[in-house]
Amino acid sequence: MSGLPWRRHGAAAIALWLAIGLSAPVLPAQRMDRARFPAFVDSVVAAAIQGGTAAAGVTVAVVLGRDTLVLKPYGYADLEFDVPTPDGAIYEIGSVTKQFTAAAILLLQADGKLSVDDDLTRYLPDYPTQGRHITIRRLLNHTSGIKGYTEMPEFGAMMTLPLPRDSLVALFSRQPFDFEPGENEVYNNSAFFLLGLIIEKASGMSYADFVQQRLFAPIGMSSSRYCDEQAIQKRRAHGYDTGPRGLIVKRYLDQTWPYSAGSLCSTAGDLIAWNRALHGGRVLSPASYREMISPGSLNDGTPIRYGMGIGLTNIAGHRAISHGGGINGYLSFSAYFPDDDAIMVVLINTAGPVSPDALTATFAAALLGDVKAAAVALDRPVSDYAGTYTGVGRGAPTVAIVSADSTGALQLAVGKGRPQRATYLGGDRFERNNALLIFERSNGKVTRVRFDTGGGHYVLTRQP
Repeated sequence: MSGLPWRRHGAAAIALWLAIGLSAPVLPAQRMDRARFPAFVDSVVAAAIQGGTAAAGVTVAVVLGRDTLVLKPYGYADLEFDVPTPDGAIYEIGSVTKQFTAAAILLLQADGKLSVDDDLTRYLPDYPTQGRHITIRRLLNHTSGIKGYTEMPEFGAMMTLPLPRDSLVALFSRQPFDFEPGENEVYNNSAFFLLGLIIEKASGMSYADFVQQRLFAPIGMSSSRYCDEQAIQKRRAHGYDTGPRGLIVKRYLDQTWPYSAGSLCSTAGDLIAWNRALHGGRVLSPASYREMISPGSLNDGTPIRYGMGIGLTNIAGHRAISHGGGINGYLSFSAYFPDDDAIMVVLINTAGPVSPDALTATFAAALLGDVKAAAVALDRPVSDYAGTYTGVGRGAPTVAIVSADSTGALQLAVGKGRPQRATYLGGDRFERNNALLIFERSNGKVTRVRFDTGGGHYVLTRQP
């Protein structure tokens, strides 16, 4: 559970993307004909779920312009009774919840009820900040430094218990900060839990009621709601985890705890409606929307590839505004491609090996074209960068090892992961699996690297 990530318009947006995107020339690949695309999706999903042995079921939605190319369920909503996934299947969406929480905060700012630059103690006066100034903005973009509760072993003992919410706040608020606010970006569910409490304090409504009345109802998201383990829900896709011998019924999690970081349930159709409304100007004012999708920044002004509850990394080389979710029994991914006027949603009722992010990237590469960075010749020796770099991480320090592969190209291994080659982009910048490596020098020598994954921006120091 601690590994789950609820565990992620116009010229102005294009300009801001050029500031954070890859600067190397790009070469577009050929796009698939629209008429062939639905059959392609069928084949990809069938191979991925392997008849319900790798994942129970999947729902895929792909919209291009005004055309819905795919809105289709696959596999099973219930493996024990062999129930096929129905149209309009309801899934827990995990951290895709975060963009709804961010939108709620921005609506309250527009209402004059709060400012994203307010200190959190204005709404939670008893929160022990340990002498630090923590703005709502820092909560929204994972730069607060507050200890993440989903990475704490102690949380495992309470995740099934319906305790008061302040018992969880008491657990993580006593912990030392992982870093000084604004010095790094580390994905943080504690921050989004606190945002839910702020929404309730500023609005005078429960988080569930606020989201229902101000977001779901106006858009017509009639199948979306705050998840409830006890309620009988028609078309609910039952969740499964992966055990040593295959799929198992998902481990229990009381919905008290994901809360505003990950407790919403929805359908692929509703999430298409949400993306159309959010990115079509029907949820937020232009100023609020621009604030939501603009990259946050660290104390030194370095931009990160995350806005407010939303990720800003490329998919198959295309600009995307997206977020994934992972919670017991479910994985999800929702992406909007502003340059292509496309929306893709993948929902899976299995927390296992089938990745909705990877499926989305496969669909995007086929339909929109796979845009790859053109090769840039490395004009300096890999030995300039080789070494071990350490710094903060999510739940544990990050250890990154940079070395040369058998061809002399730079490769990176993070933690216990296998080394993987990185593409040189010029100017001490590399890319590996959509993560950026930005090396920094002091007196001409590389002394640290910024490891930017989109959901994290870790400043790592080179060890002697």
